[in-house]
Amino acid sequence: RSGAPGHGIGRPSVSHAVVVIFLEFFAWGLLTTPMLTVLHETFPQHTFLMNGLIQGVKGLLSFMSAPLIGALSDVWGRRSFLLVTVFFTCAPIPLMRLSPWWYFAAISMSGAFSVTFSVIFAYVSDVTEEHERSTAYGLVSATFAASLVTSPAIGAYLSACYGDNLVVLVATLVALADICFILLAVPESLPEKMRLNTWGAPITWEQADPFQSMRKVGKDPTVLLICITVFLSYLPEAGQYSSFFLYLRQVINFSSATIAVFIGVVGILSIIAQTLILTVLMRTIGNKNTVLLGLGFQILQLAWYGFGSEPWMMWAAGAVAAMSSITFPAVSALVSRSADPDKQGLVQGMITGIRGLCNGLGPALYGLIFFMFNVEKMKFCIYNTVSLSIQKSLIPGPPFLLGSCTVVVAFLVALFIPENTEPPVVTSGVHINTPLPGSDEDTPALTSDEDFEPLLQDSVV
Repeated sequence: RSGAPGHGIGRPSVSHAVVVIFLEFFAWGLLTTPMLTVLHETFPQHTFLMNGLIQGVKGLLSFMSAPLIGALSDVWGRRSFLLVTVFFTCAPIPLMRLSPWWYFAAISMSGAFSVTFSVIFAYVSDVTEEHERSTAYGLVSATFAASLVTSPAIGAYLSACYGDNLVVLVATLVALADICFILLAVPESLPEKMRLNTWGAPITWEQADPFQSMRKVGKDPTVLLICITVFLSYLPEAGQYSSFFLYLRQVINFSSATIAVFIGVVGILSIIAQTLILTVLMRTIGNKNTVLLGLGFQILQLAWYGFGSEPWMMWAAGAVAAMSSITFPAVSALVSRSADPDKQGLVQGMITGIRGLCNGLGPALYGLIFFMFNVEKMKFCIYNTVSLSIQKSLIPGPPFLLGSCTVVVAFLVALFIPENTEPPVVTSGVHINTPLPGSDEDTPALTSDEDFEPLLQDSVV
């Protein structure tokens, strides 16, 4: 599994993927405080609504482009597409201080390439065995949380002491460091034989069309159930992620420093959940039950945010939110087990595309609900002592409560997902079942070289 000669440092590994994800989201985490300020100053009357629309356009573009980028990475390799996705995702950062309007426009347009996770998960699948994959996915997801443990606090401190210009400069330098790391240190993970077998093969419209991939999903009941679960559970999560910090600042009245500490604490708990706890759960209760447990925590967390009106309630629900973060790596493990090794980019691109659709619909839906329930005006009235009864007459966070109802439906759908998602391998008339990811079972020896999966050839032989 060594990379292309002359490229990268060492053999391709999960560590390379972890560094790429960490630097990308660390750069954006630094901008948490300045971005909330610029957003409110640019759109003072309809902050929630405009935030939802901006993030919505970005998400819809990600949905349209994810299958194509995933399929191309299956042919041309992961490294070049890591470079493209990271570059365009971080390109809007310097524009924050140059022109807020251009900055928000660039964020919207960057969605066409903001699908780093689909390429990263395909990269991880190239360098891991099946029984290691769920743990590796958990590590990558935990790295996303780890990047947000300190970066918002650092950004808030630098903003308070030296101004937003320095924060934007530091974030830009971190993004450039990520690009340089990919150029100089990341080796190609896709085996040479897979690229040679498919090099020059045309990418059809069916592979690039996100709706076509969804129509194909419908032919496999198991994958269909998984995709519906992903959609219904990630739709409220995407809306929450896009607006929650703004909600804490505008409605719950958290300070910038308190928001930074909140992100750090929840991030640390998420790291523990997605590494130690996820591994234990996958080995003890299995893949499907881990997904169900994560969905249960998500239902509780969103309901708590919806009814909570006091700061301590936000902190308590944040701890539950950390446990709900185990859902996506567990779902990714389910999906990867049903795909061929040379189709991991396409499959992960399909799932990332569904998440991209949610990243478009979720923020727009949350922004619209905030606008319809006059949440900003409600907060304005409360803090100006015009009417203290408004807060008690309305649910403090209506979008979060609606999101919890959506996840309840996702939980019911997930109940019907079969525990064994991969069909048995048939070898000389013998059916061999693949053990669950994270299990301690040894991989059974196959009796015919013709039936080896390409990804497993090097290690099994």
